[in-house]
Amino acid sequence: MQNHTFQFRQLLLVCFILVLAACSTAKKTPAITEVPYGPAEIKRQVAESEVLKQRFVGFALYDPQLGQMVVEHNADKYFVPASNTKLFTFYTCLKMLGDSIPALKYVAKGDSLLFWGTGDPTFTHMDVKNTIAYDFLKNRKEKLYYIEAPFASTPFATNWGWDDYNYYYQPERSIFPIHGNIVKFVRRDGAPYTTTPAVFKKHVQADTAGSKNSDAFVRGWRTNEITFYPKAAGTSFSQEVPFITSPELTVQLLADTLKRPVKWVKRSIPQNAQTLYGLPADTVYKRMLQVSDNLLAEQLMALCSGTLSDTLSVERGIKHTLNTYLADLPDKPVWIDGSGLSTMNLFTPRSIIAILQKLQQERPQERLFPLLAIGGRPGTYRNIYKAEVPYVFGKSGSLSHVTNQSGYIITKSGKVLLYSFMNNNHSASASEIRDEMVRIMTQVHERY
Repeated sequence: MQNHTFQFRQLLLVCFILVLAACSTAKKTPAITEVPYGPAEIKRQVAESEVLKQRFVGFALYDPQLGQMVVEHNADKYFVPASNTKLFTFYTCLKMLGDSIPALKYVAKGDSLLFWGTGDPTFTHMDVKNTIAYDFLKNRKEKLYYIEAPFASTPFATNWGWDDYNYYYQPERSIFPIHGNIVKFVRRDGAPYTTTPAVFKKHVQADTAGSKNSDAFVRGWRTNEITFYPKAAGTSFSQEVPFITSPELTVQLLADTLKRPVKWVKRSIPQNAQTLYGLPADTVYKRMLQVSDNLLAEQLMALCSGTLSDTLSVERGIKHTLNTYLADLPDKPVWIDGSGLSTMNLFTPRSIIAILQKLQQERPQERLFPLLAIGGRPGTYRNIYKAEVPYVFGKSGSLSHVTNQSGYIITKSGKVLLYSFMNNNHSASASEIRDEMVRIMTQVHERY
């Protein structure tokens, strides 16, 4: 009897230990299992985002190691790309231009130097340091004669905002840009403001009583007369106003900056011209892409067309590229201009992925990535994707109700992925849409 009692007690002890072990194991098991992170979860976050609701959203994520798309959401639909268009302009330049930008063309005849523009936008550009063509013209012993080369494009492209003519981001396209085709007004600490180029001083009249659109300087719609509104000006400011271009103004500005006479002659382009080369091409591409310079993008496309004929045409350059280098895109773009200012441009996310692939084929990563906008570095990505080691390299694109990003992202696992994130028809602020894109892409970086 005692033996049975002892065995029963041992059995109870074993059962008690097992119950304790089970309870201990249960405590260690998390109540909620973390959602696995992969293509399905990325697509869910894009498609079901509360921030991105009531917008038209397109997304494509491509893994070049796998050679396939890992996530697609409306990737075959057309979107207004805004400045993502500059990726296509950049690719065109890589295919059609050399290592240096053609600065101007010229022919020397006796005591005369006849010269004309190639479309190079960097002559005395205020933010791109370049004195090559300036020094050439300044130091030639011949008399200077300017010829206006044929230009088949209009100063504004189709569907540019006509009422944006007064803003720095929409200067006119031209054969021979000078000072970036803008007038710059600068004041520091209440001192008298400066005007560059100085020849525009006589075109400025002050209106001490009025104000207009909170802009200190407002140019007339069809004239280069500019009104200064002191009430809208602070003690320190910097404002750039585009001017209306013309051959007459070109020679006036050339004479002013070169400090020597320049005469405009109306004649055809001479044969057997020589080409003066200017800045390294990558220097110009870098500024176009990192700060999204619209004039540089338009003029670079004009430069590309100059490799086809003496008549410069942004549209001809685009048509040639679409029919040759980009004939194999998944979806044929509606491509209007070089900069993306036109709301008539239409590209699909998967076609943007295709151009990112082509750029990888043209340039090794160490030469390609530094030209793009870089997370946390000066440029359009300076306030996003901040990290000690950059992991996002791409191009932003913004217009009214349009906020896009496309480029390359390096994940913590070591993958290099291509992405295109398009948002059209949104009524929310651009910063709200941008922050949601950054949130989703940061998770891709950290978890994929």
